[in-house]
Amino acid sequence: MNKQRASKALTEAMAECAAMVETFLKNVLSSQKSCEGKLYSAMGYASLKGGKRLRPFLTLQSAKLFEASEQYALRVGTAIELIHCYSLVHDDLPAMDNDSLRRGRPSCHIAFDEATAILAGDALQVLAFEILSDPKTHPDPNVRVALVKGLAIASGGGGMVGGQMIDLESENCDVDLETISRMQRLKTGALISFSCEAGAILGKASVEEKQALIKYAQDIGLAFQIADDLLDVLGTEEATGKTINKDGEAGKATFVSLLGISQAQKRAQFLIDNAIGQLDMFGNKAANLRAIADFIVERRA
Repeated sequence: MNKQRASKALTEAMAECAAMVETFLKNVLSSQKSCEGKLYSAMGYASLKGGKRLRPFLTLQSAKLFEASEQYALRVGTAIELIHCYSLVHDDLPAMDNDSLRRGRPSCHIAFDEATAILAGDALQVLAFEILSDPKTHPDPNVRVALVKGLAIASGGGGMVGGQMIDLESENCDVDLETISRMQRLKTGALISFSCEAGAILGKASVEEKQALIKYAQDIGLAFQIADDLLDVLGTEEATGKTINKDGEAGKATFVSLLGISQAQKRAQFLIDNAIGQLDMFGNKAANLRAIADFIVERRA
């Protein structure tokens, strides 16, 4: 498949995945029968009509390699997306990144208020584990336990939250490339890595197959963050839908500040090439996973 055809197939597949995630989320949030209307409005605001849905897409595509149920993968991918959405709500808070713009509109704490945003993030987080633990996600309880444990590890102190702590501690400090790489492998990469691992868990993949997907995801996760750092410098607010140059103004070290634009771009491409190489064993079945790797370094938003 040539690059143009691969790009078109990827665009269509991502749009289909995003539509499925949107429908699932709408059904889940609208089924909540309670008087806490403001909370659920904030949850919907933070999770609906949002982003590229990269993480659920990775889960669906990884599960597809092993012919695992698309409905199971959709539920798992949506649970991972809920964790991602909660993290964005909390990241934007004044105590964290203090960002007033997200996905081209006011951040959740601006649209509602700070307390409601905190509670909405909390509720999105636990909703993810409610979905994973439901027998509808997979009939095998061992698979569900593995998914719950994996997402907990990727989300917590040894994953995304730990990475955010390193990020906060690194403001206005001299940090090296190794520290930045570790921080981003946790803050951004852990959830992306689990998105692929989850597909392997659903498909009961071999150890070799699972490890190949994890290595692929680790590399694209780091490349994704380098691309984000580049967009913070080279992008526009209109294209990215968020405030630009905020890392530089906050005194944060990034891949761009440490390496420069040209070397950061080269490192991102090196990681993508490595990632794509991990997919050789899957043949043509991994075409969309290869295409999403290229998309990560070429994206403008």
